Amino acid sequence: MKVDNKLIKHVASVARLNLTDAEIKEFLPQLKEILSAFSKIKQANTDNVKPSYHVVDIKNALREDIPGKCLDNETALANTKHKKDGYFMGPKVV
Repeated sequence: MKVDNKLIKHVASVARLNLTDAEIKEFLPQLKEILSAFSKIKQANTDNVKPSYHVVDIKNALREDIPGKCLDNETALANTKHKKDGYFMGPKVV
């Protein structure tokens, strides 16, 4: 791929960047270096390599769902002032 001012200006316009001529001149060798690194990676033989979506296996870190003892109504409402008829009271919505 030919890397020149035209390519830099196109990439900048797609990214909605307004680059000055000095910035374009600065980014030109950097983009050439980046693309050359990718071309080296592209040369690697990956014919028998399976795709890898996660390098580390992802496992659920969840506990078993074992039912336990539930709180009774009085114990659940014991530490609140905002209760009425056995329920928590919230602010009026209307």
